[in-house]
Amino acid sequence: MSESAIDTALHSKQFGHDFIWGVATSAAQIEGAATADGKGASIWDTFSAKKKKIRNNDNPSVACNFYGHYESDLQLMQSMGIKHFRMSIAWARILPNGIGKVNEEGLQFYHRLIDSCLAKGITPWVTLYHWDLPTALELQGGWCNREVLKWFADYVSICVQNYHTKVKHWMVLNEPMVYTGAGYFLGVHAPGKKGLQHFLPALHHTVLAQRVGFDAIKKIDANAIVGTTFSCSHIVPYTNNSKDVAAAIRIDALLNRLFIEPSLGLGYPTKDLPLLLQLKKYMHEGDEKRMKVNFDFIGIQNYTKEVVKHHFFTPYLKAKLIPANKRKVYHTQLLWEVYPEGIYEMIKKYAAYKNVKKIIITENGASFPDEVLDGQVQDKNRTNYLKAYIAQVLRAKQHGLPVEGYFIWSFLDNFEWGEGYYHRFGIVYVDYTTQQRIVKASGKWYQTFLQ
Repeated sequence: MSESAIDTALHSKQFGHDFIWGVATSAAQIEGAATADGKGASIWDTFSAKKKKIRNNDNPSVACNFYGHYESDLQLMQSMGIKHFRMSIAWARILPNGIGKVNEEGLQFYHRLIDSCLAKGITPWVTLYHWDLPTALELQGGWCNREVLKWFADYVSICVQNYHTKVKHWMVLNEPMVYTGAGYFLGVHAPGKKGLQHFLPALHHTVLAQRVGFDAIKKIDANAIVGTTFSCSHIVPYTNNSKDVAAAIRIDALLNRLFIEPSLGLGYPTKDLPLLLQLKKYMHEGDEKRMKVNFDFIGIQNYTKEVVKHHFFTPYLKAKLIPANKRKVYHTQLLWEVYPEGIYEMIKKYAAYKNVKKIIITENGASFPDEVLDGQVQDKNRTNYLKAYIAQVLRAKQHGLPVEGYFIWSFLDNFEWGEGYYHRFGIVYVDYTTQQRIVKASGKWYQTFLQ
Protein backbone atom coordinates (compact mmCIF):
# COMPACT_ATOMS: atom_id res chain seq x y z
CA MET A 1 0.00 0.00 0.00
CA SER A 2 1.43 3.39 -0.97
CA GLU A 3 1.84 6.22 1.53
CA SER A 4 -0.97 8.25 -0.07
CA ALA A 5 -3.27 5.22 -0.07
CA ILE A 6 -2.57 4.62 3.63
CA ASP A 7 -3.33 8.29 4.37
CA THR A 8 -6.67 8.01 2.58
CA ALA A 9 -7.69 4.58 3.82
CA LEU A 10 -6.49 4.28 7.40
CA HIS A 11 -8.86 5.20 10.20
CA SER A 12 -9.29 3.83 13.71
CA LYS A 13 -12.98 3.06 13.11
CA GLN A 14 -11.98 0.39 10.61
CA PHE A 15 -10.78 -1.71 13.54
CA GLY A 16 -14.14 -1.73 15.33
CA HIS A 17 -15.30 0.19 18.38
CA ASP A 18 -13.82 -2.35 20.83
CA PHE A 19 -10.27 -2.18 19.48
CA ILE A 20 -7.82 -0.85 22.08
CA TRP A 21 -5.55 2.07 21.17
CA GLY A 22 -2.88 3.26 23.54
CA VAL A 23 0.67 4.26 24.30
CA ALA A 24 3.34 2.47 26.31
CA THR A 25 6.08 3.42 28.76
CA SER A 26 8.07 1.81 31.57
CA ALA A 27 8.91 3.07 35.04
CA ALA A 28 12.68 2.68 34.75
CA GLN A 29 12.73 4.67 31.51
CA ILE A 30 10.59 7.68 32.41
CA GLU A 31 10.08 8.10 36.15
CA GLY A 32 13.46 9.35 37.31
CA ALA A 33 13.36 10.16 41.04
CA ALA A 34 15.79 7.29 41.48
CA THR A 35 16.24 7.78 45.22
CA ALA A 36 13.14 9.82 46.06
CA ASP A 37 10.69 8.91 48.80
CA GLY A 38 12.39 5.72 49.88
CA LYS A 39 12.93 4.08 46.50
CA GLY A 40 15.71 1.46 46.45
CA ALA A 41 18.26 0.94 43.69
CA SER A 42 17.38 -1.16 40.66
CA ILE A 43 19.87 -3.08 38.55
CA TRP A 44 19.64 -0.30 35.95
CA ASP A 45 20.57 2.33 38.53
CA THR A 46 23.56 0.20 39.50
CA PHE A 47 24.56 -0.83 35.97
CA SER A 48 24.40 2.70 34.57
CA ALA A 49 26.62 3.98 37.40
CA LYS A 50 29.49 1.97 35.89
CA LYS A 51 31.53 3.81 33.27
CA LYS A 52 31.16 2.88 29.61
CA LYS A 53 28.13 0.68 30.16
CA ILE A 54 25.63 3.19 28.73
CA ARG A 55 26.11 5.41 25.68
CA ASN A 56 27.44 8.81 26.78
CA ASN A 57 27.48 7.48 30.37
CA ASP A 58 23.78 8.37 30.63
CA ASN A 59 21.72 7.13 33.56
CA PRO A 60 18.01 6.97 34.45
CA SER A 61 18.21 8.97 37.68
CA VAL A 62 16.17 11.88 36.27
CA ALA A 63 14.95 10.65 32.86
CA CYS A 64 11.68 12.44 32.01
CA ASN A 65 10.92 13.05 35.69
CA PHE A 66 7.52 11.48 35.11
CA TYR A 67 7.48 11.01 38.88
CA GLY A 68 7.09 14.77 39.21
CA HIS A 69 5.28 15.46 35.93
CA TYR A 70 2.78 12.59 35.72
CA GLU A 71 -0.25 14.83 36.22
CA SER A 72 0.58 17.16 33.32
CA ASP A 73 1.75 14.23 31.19
CA LEU A 74 -1.58 12.48 31.69
CA GLN A 75 -3.40 15.71 30.88
CA LEU A 76 -1.43 15.83 27.63
CA MET A 77 -2.32 12.19 26.94
CA GLN A 78 -5.99 12.96 27.57
CA SER A 79 -5.87 15.97 25.24
CA MET A 80 -4.50 13.70 22.49
CA GLY A 81 -7.49 11.38 22.83
CA ILE A 82 -5.40 8.46 24.14
CA LYS A 83 -7.53 6.26 26.39
CA HIS A 84 -5.22 3.37 27.25
CA PHE A 85 -1.87 3.72 29.00
CA ARG A 86 0.59 0.89 29.40
CA MET A 87 2.80 1.65 32.39
CA SER A 88 4.92 -0.39 34.76
CA ILE A 89 5.53 -0.46 38.49
CA ALA A 90 9.09 -0.09 39.76
CA TRP A 91 9.69 -3.07 42.05
CA ALA A 92 12.29 -1.16 44.10
CA ARG A 93 9.87 1.73 44.65
CA ILE A 94 7.43 -0.67 46.32
CA LEU A 95 10.04 -2.86 48.03
CA PRO A 96 13.37 -1.02 48.27
CA ASN A 97 15.18 -4.24 49.17
CA GLY A 98 13.10 -6.39 46.83
CA ILE A 99 11.57 -8.21 49.78
CA GLY A 100 10.58 -7.32 53.33
CA LYS A 101 9.26 -3.93 54.37
CA VAL A 102 6.93 -2.16 51.96
CA ASN A 103 7.65 1.47 51.10
CA GLU A 104 4.37 3.22 51.78
CA GLU A 105 5.34 6.33 49.79
CA GLY A 106 6.00 4.15 46.76
CA LEU A 107 2.61 2.49 47.10
CA GLN A 108 0.91 5.87 47.35
CA PHE A 109 2.65 7.19 44.24
CA TYR A 110 1.07 4.49 42.10
CA HIS A 111 -2.29 5.03 43.80
CA ARG A 112 -2.11 8.70 42.77
CA LEU A 113 -0.93 7.82 39.27
CA ILE A 114 -3.65 5.23 38.68
CA ASP A 115 -6.32 7.47 40.20
CA SER A 116 -5.24 10.30 37.90
CA CYS A 117 -5.50 7.97 34.88
CA LEU A 118 -9.02 6.91 35.84
CA ALA A 119 -10.14 10.48 36.53
CA LYS A 120 -9.11 11.38 32.98
CA GLY A 121 -10.82 8.43 31.34
CA ILE A 122 -7.53 6.62 30.72
CA THR A 123 -7.39 2.87 31.39
CA PRO A 124 -4.14 1.72 33.01
CA TRP A 125 -2.50 -1.47 31.69
CA VAL A 126 0.12 -2.40 34.27
CA THR A 127 3.32 -4.33 33.59
CA LEU A 128 4.63 -5.86 36.80
CA TYR A 129 8.21 -6.51 35.68
CA HIS A 130 9.81 -4.24 33.09
CA TRP A 131 13.48 -5.14 33.66
CA ASP A 132 14.15 -3.19 36.88
CA LEU A 133 14.99 -5.89 39.42
CA PRO A 134 15.99 -4.43 42.80
CA THR A 135 19.78 -4.46 43.15
CA ALA A 136 19.44 -6.06 46.60
CA LEU A 137 17.97 -9.15 44.93
CA GLU A 138 20.58 -9.23 42.18
CA LEU A 139 23.22 -9.40 44.90
CA GLN A 140 21.53 -12.66 45.93
CA GLY A 141 21.71 -14.03 42.38
CA GLY A 142 18.76 -12.26 40.79
CA TRP A 143 17.02 -14.27 38.08
CA CYS A 144 19.70 -16.97 38.39
CA ASN A 145 18.47 -17.81 41.91
CA ARG A 146 15.32 -19.95 42.02
CA GLU A 147 14.29 -18.00 45.13
CA VAL A 148 13.36 -15.22 42.69
CA LEU A 149 10.06 -17.05 42.16
CA LYS A 150 9.05 -16.46 45.77
CA TRP A 151 10.37 -12.90 45.72
CA PHE A 152 8.41 -12.19 42.56
CA ALA A 153 5.20 -13.80 43.81
CA ASP A 154 5.31 -11.71 46.99
CA TYR A 155 5.95 -8.50 45.06
CA VAL A 156 3.13 -9.21 42.58
CA SER A 157 0.73 -10.03 45.43
CA ILE A 158 1.48 -6.71 47.13
CA CYS A 159 0.84 -4.78 43.90
CA VAL A 160 -2.37 -6.59 43.02
CA GLN A 161 -3.72 -6.48 46.57
CA ASN A 162 -3.28 -2.70 46.54
CA TYR A 163 -4.48 -1.87 43.04
CA HIS A 164 -6.85 -4.62 41.88
CA THR A 165 -9.99 -2.56 42.49
CA LYS A 166 -8.62 0.03 40.04
CA VAL A 167 -6.54 -2.03 37.59
CA LYS A 168 -8.10 -4.80 35.51
CA HIS A 169 -5.39 -5.34 32.87
CA TRP A 170 -2.04 -6.79 33.94
CA MET A 171 1.10 -7.94 32.13
CA VAL A 172 3.37 -10.25 34.08
CA LEU A 173 6.69 -9.69 32.29
CA ASN A 174 8.10 -7.48 29.56
CA GLU A 175 10.16 -9.11 26.79
CA PRO A 176 11.82 -11.92 28.74
CA MET A 177 14.06 -12.88 25.83
CA VAL A 178 15.65 -9.43 25.85
CA TYR A 179 16.32 -9.06 29.56
CA THR A 180 17.64 -12.61 29.93
CA GLY A 181 19.64 -12.61 26.69
CA ALA A 182 21.10 -9.11 26.91
CA GLY A 183 21.40 -9.06 30.71
CA TYR A 184 22.44 -12.61 31.57
CA PHE A 185 24.16 -13.90 28.42
CA LEU A 186 25.65 -11.01 26.45
CA GLY A 187 26.15 -8.71 29.44
CA VAL A 188 25.24 -5.56 27.49
CA HIS A 189 22.19 -4.83 29.66
CA ALA A 190 21.78 -4.86 33.42
CA PRO A 191 22.95 -6.69 35.43
CA GLY A 192 25.80 -7.27 32.96
CA LYS A 193 26.31 -11.02 33.40
CA LYS A 194 27.65 -13.21 30.62
CA GLY A 195 27.58 -16.86 29.61
CA LEU A 196 25.29 -19.88 29.57
CA GLN A 197 25.85 -20.48 33.28
CA HIS A 198 23.86 -17.29 33.92
CA PHE A 199 21.52 -17.33 30.93
CA LEU A 200 20.08 -20.81 31.35
CA PRO A 201 18.95 -20.53 34.99
CA ALA A 202 17.68 -16.97 34.38
CA LEU A 203 15.76 -18.26 31.36
CA HIS A 204 14.16 -21.16 33.21
CA HIS A 205 13.23 -19.13 36.28
CA THR A 206 11.73 -16.47 34.03
CA VAL A 207 9.59 -19.06 32.25
CA LEU A 208 8.34 -20.28 35.64
CA ALA A 209 7.76 -16.67 36.74
CA GLN A 210 5.20 -16.27 33.96
CA ARG A 211 2.99 -18.81 35.75
CA VAL A 212 3.91 -17.60 39.25
CA GLY A 213 2.89 -14.04 38.41
CA PHE A 214 -0.31 -15.14 36.67
CA ASP A 215 -1.37 -17.27 39.62
CA ALA A 216 -0.60 -14.51 42.13
CA ILE A 217 -2.84 -12.08 40.23
CA LYS A 218 -5.72 -14.51 39.72
CA LYS A 219 -5.64 -15.61 43.37
CA ILE A 220 -6.52 -12.06 44.40
CA ASP A 221 -8.71 -11.10 41.43
CA ALA A 222 -10.12 -14.01 39.44
CA ASN A 223 -11.68 -11.55 36.98
CA ALA A 224 -8.42 -9.76 36.18
CA ILE A 225 -7.36 -9.79 32.52
CA VAL A 226 -3.82 -11.16 32.62
CA GLY A 227 -1.24 -11.47 29.87
CA THR A 228 2.46 -11.12 29.30
CA THR A 229 4.57 -9.65 26.49
CA PHE A 230 7.01 -11.18 24.03
CA SER A 231 9.52 -9.46 21.76
CA CYS A 232 9.47 -10.93 18.27
CA SER A 233 11.00 -10.41 14.84
CA HIS A 234 10.11 -11.89 11.48
CA ILE A 235 13.05 -14.19 10.67
CA VAL A 236 14.20 -14.99 7.13
CA PRO A 237 17.31 -16.84 5.89
CA TYR A 238 19.93 -14.84 3.99
CA THR A 239 19.74 -17.35 1.13
CA ASN A 240 17.80 -20.54 0.41
CA ASN A 241 20.97 -22.49 1.15
CA SER A 242 20.13 -25.31 3.59
CA LYS A 243 22.65 -24.02 6.16
CA ASP A 244 21.14 -20.52 6.15
CA VAL A 245 17.64 -21.99 6.42
CA ALA A 246 18.69 -24.12 9.40
CA ALA A 247 20.37 -21.10 11.02
CA ALA A 248 17.15 -19.09 10.63
CA ILE A 249 15.17 -21.87 12.31
CA ARG A 250 17.53 -21.79 15.29
CA ILE A 251 17.28 -18.03 15.61
CA ASP A 252 13.50 -18.19 15.35
CA ALA A 253 13.44 -20.76 18.16
CA LEU A 254 15.58 -18.45 20.30
CA LEU A 255 13.93 -15.10 19.59
CA ASN A 256 10.30 -16.00 18.93
CA ARG A 257 9.47 -19.39 20.46
CA LEU A 258 11.57 -19.76 23.59
CA PHE A 259 9.16 -18.26 26.12
CA ILE A 260 5.73 -18.68 24.56
CA GLU A 261 5.95 -22.40 23.80
CA PRO A 262 6.60 -23.50 27.41
CA SER A 263 3.69 -21.29 28.51
CA LEU A 264 1.42 -23.12 26.04
CA GLY A 265 2.43 -26.52 27.38
CA LEU A 266 4.69 -27.30 24.41
CA GLY A 267 7.92 -27.35 26.40
CA TYR A 268 11.18 -25.81 25.26
CA PRO A 269 12.01 -25.94 21.51
CA THR A 270 14.96 -28.27 22.11
CA LYS A 271 14.64 -30.01 18.74
CA ASP A 272 15.50 -26.81 16.88
CA LEU A 273 17.78 -25.39 19.58
CA PRO A 274 19.70 -28.30 21.14
CA LEU A 275 21.62 -26.09 23.59
CA LEU A 276 18.39 -25.94 25.57
CA LEU A 277 18.90 -29.55 26.55
CA GLN A 278 21.30 -28.14 29.14
CA LEU A 279 18.29 -26.70 30.96
CA LYS A 280 17.68 -30.11 32.54
CA LYS A 281 20.15 -29.34 35.32
CA TYR A 282 17.97 -26.42 36.46
CA MET A 283 14.60 -28.17 36.20
CA HIS A 284 12.87 -29.61 39.24
CA GLU A 285 10.30 -32.37 39.17
CA GLY A 286 6.98 -30.96 37.99
CA ASP A 287 8.48 -27.90 36.29
CA GLU A 288 7.12 -28.81 32.85
CA LYS A 289 3.60 -28.60 34.27
CA ARG A 290 4.46 -25.43 36.21
CA MET A 291 5.56 -23.69 32.99
CA LYS A 292 2.09 -23.80 31.44
CA VAL A 293 -0.02 -20.65 31.78
CA ASN A 294 -3.59 -19.97 30.67
CA PHE A 295 -3.03 -16.33 29.70
CA ASP A 296 -6.06 -14.22 28.79
CA PHE A 297 -4.00 -12.52 26.11
CA ILE A 298 -0.45 -12.27 24.89
CA GLY A 299 1.29 -9.04 24.02
CA ILE A 300 3.65 -9.05 21.07
CA GLN A 301 6.24 -6.36 20.47
CA ASN A 302 7.51 -6.08 16.94
CA TYR A 303 9.78 -3.49 15.38
CA THR A 304 11.71 -5.14 12.57
CA LYS A 305 12.72 -8.33 10.78
CA GLU A 306 16.02 -10.18 10.98
CA VAL A 307 17.97 -11.79 8.15
CA VAL A 308 20.03 -14.77 9.30
CA LYS A 309 23.11 -16.38 7.81
CA HIS A 310 24.93 -19.56 8.84
CA HIS A 311 28.12 -18.69 10.73
CA PHE A 312 30.32 -21.52 11.92
CA PHE A 313 32.22 -19.44 14.47
CA THR A 314 29.20 -18.28 16.50
CA PRO A 315 29.07 -20.51 19.61
CA TYR A 316 25.93 -22.60 20.17
CA LEU A 317 23.88 -20.97 17.41
CA LYS A 318 26.14 -21.22 14.33
CA ALA A 319 24.27 -18.18 13.01
CA LYS A 320 24.62 -14.45 12.70
CA LEU A 321 22.29 -11.57 11.88
CA ILE A 322 23.01 -9.45 8.81
CA PRO A 323 22.34 -5.81 9.80
CA ALA A 324 19.97 -3.71 7.71
CA ASN A 325 22.65 -1.16 6.77
CA LYS A 326 24.85 -3.95 5.42
CA ARG A 327 21.95 -5.12 3.30
CA LYS A 328 21.32 -1.53 2.16
CA VAL A 329 17.64 -1.53 3.10
CA TYR A 330 15.65 1.29 4.69
CA HIS A 331 16.16 1.30 8.45
CA THR A 332 15.65 3.29 11.62
CA GLN A 333 18.37 5.10 13.56
CA LEU A 334 18.89 1.89 15.55
CA LEU A 335 19.71 0.09 12.27
CA TRP A 336 16.46 -1.89 12.44
CA GLU A 337 14.95 -2.59 9.04
CA VAL A 338 11.58 -0.96 8.44
CA TYR A 339 9.49 -3.94 7.36
CA PRO A 340 5.79 -3.36 8.10
CA GLU A 341 4.73 -6.77 6.75
CA GLY A 342 6.70 -8.29 9.63
CA ILE A 343 4.08 -7.31 12.20
CA TYR A 344 1.41 -9.08 10.14
CA GLU A 345 3.60 -12.17 9.89
CA MET A 346 4.16 -12.22 13.66
CA ILE A 347 0.46 -11.82 14.44
CA LYS A 348 -0.22 -14.73 12.09
CA LYS A 349 2.58 -16.81 13.64
CA TYR A 350 1.35 -16.42 17.21
CA ALA A 351 -2.33 -16.74 16.28
CA ALA A 352 -1.53 -20.18 14.84
CA TYR A 353 -0.78 -21.53 18.33
CA LYS A 354 -3.79 -23.47 19.58
CA ASN A 355 -4.23 -21.82 22.98
CA VAL A 356 -3.56 -18.18 22.10
CA LYS A 357 -6.90 -16.49 22.78
CA LYS A 358 -6.18 -12.85 22.05
CA ILE A 359 -3.24 -10.79 20.79
CA ILE A 360 -2.45 -7.20 21.75
CA ILE A 361 0.38 -5.28 20.08
CA THR A 362 1.88 -3.99 23.31
CA GLU A 363 4.78 -2.17 21.60
CA ASN A 364 5.58 -0.91 18.13
CA GLY A 365 7.47 2.23 17.17
CA ALA A 366 10.67 3.66 15.78
CA SER A 367 13.74 5.70 16.64
CA PHE A 368 14.60 8.42 14.14
CA PRO A 369 16.64 11.60 14.66
CA ASP A 370 14.38 14.42 15.90
CA GLU A 371 15.00 18.15 15.65
CA VAL A 372 13.03 20.99 17.21
CA LEU A 373 12.48 23.79 14.69
CA ASP A 374 10.27 26.77 15.56
CA GLY A 375 8.89 24.82 18.50
CA GLN A 376 7.83 21.84 16.43
CA VAL A 377 9.13 18.35 15.64
CA GLN A 378 8.29 17.23 12.11
CA ASP A 379 9.06 13.53 12.40
CA LYS A 380 7.73 12.39 9.03
CA ASN A 381 9.71 9.13 9.06
CA ARG A 382 8.17 8.03 12.36
CA THR A 383 4.69 9.02 11.24
CA ASN A 384 5.04 7.01 8.02
CA TYR A 385 6.42 4.06 10.00
CA LEU A 386 3.41 4.03 12.32
CA LYS A 387 0.93 4.33 9.45
CA ALA A 388 2.54 1.45 7.56
CA TYR A 389 2.68 -0.88 10.57
CA ILE A 390 -0.86 -0.05 11.70
CA ALA A 391 -2.05 -0.79 8.16
CA GLN A 392 -0.57 -4.28 8.54
CA VAL A 393 -2.34 -4.71 11.89
CA LEU A 394 -5.58 -3.84 10.07
CA ARG A 395 -4.70 -6.43 7.41
CA ALA A 396 -4.33 -9.05 10.16
CA LYS A 397 -7.66 -8.09 11.71
CA GLN A 398 -9.43 -8.18 8.36
CA HIS A 399 -8.01 -11.67 7.82
CA GLY A 400 -9.72 -12.81 11.01
CA LEU A 401 -6.66 -12.97 13.24
CA PRO A 402 -7.40 -12.28 16.94
CA VAL A 403 -5.55 -8.97 17.30
CA GLU A 404 -7.49 -6.63 19.56
CA GLY A 405 -5.22 -3.74 20.48
CA TYR A 406 -2.19 -1.63 19.63
CA PHE A 407 0.12 0.45 21.83
CA ILE A 408 2.73 2.83 20.41
CA TRP A 409 6.20 2.69 21.91
CA SER A 410 6.49 5.17 23.26
CA PHE A 411 4.48 8.06 24.63
CA LEU A 412 7.54 10.04 25.72
CA ASP A 413 11.14 10.04 24.59
CA ASN A 414 12.96 8.21 27.37
CA PHE A 415 16.03 6.43 28.73
CA GLU A 416 16.55 3.81 26.06
CA TRP A 417 18.53 1.29 28.13
CA GLY A 418 22.08 0.79 26.84
CA GLU A 419 21.57 3.59 24.29
CA GLY A 420 20.83 6.17 26.97
CA TYR A 421 19.07 9.27 25.67
CA TYR A 422 20.58 9.14 22.19
CA HIS A 423 17.62 7.36 20.61
CA ARG A 424 14.12 8.82 20.70
CA PHE A 425 11.02 6.68 20.25
CA GLY A 426 8.41 9.07 21.64
CA ILE A 427 5.46 10.66 19.90
CA VAL A 428 6.06 13.40 22.47
CA TYR A 429 9.48 15.07 22.45
CA VAL A 430 11.24 15.59 25.79
CA ASP A 431 13.87 18.25 26.34
CA TYR A 432 15.84 16.51 29.08
CA THR A 433 17.37 19.79 30.31
CA THR A 434 14.15 21.77 30.75
CA GLN A 435 11.69 18.83 30.86
CA GLN A 436 9.59 20.62 28.23
CA ARG A 437 7.21 18.40 26.26
CA ILE A 438 6.42 18.94 22.57
CA VAL A 439 3.88 16.79 20.76
CA LYS A 440 5.61 15.63 17.58
CA ALA A 441 3.93 15.45 14.19
CA SER A 442 3.55 11.69 14.79
CA GLY A 443 1.65 12.41 18.01
CA LYS A 444 -0.60 14.90 16.21
CA TRP A 445 -1.23 12.30 13.50
CA TYR A 446 -2.14 9.68 16.12
CA GLN A 447 -4.52 12.13 17.77
CA THR A 448 -6.27 12.74 14.44
CA PHE A 449 -6.28 9.01 13.65
CA LEU A 450 -7.97 8.24 16.97
CA GLN A 451 -10.59 10.96 16.51
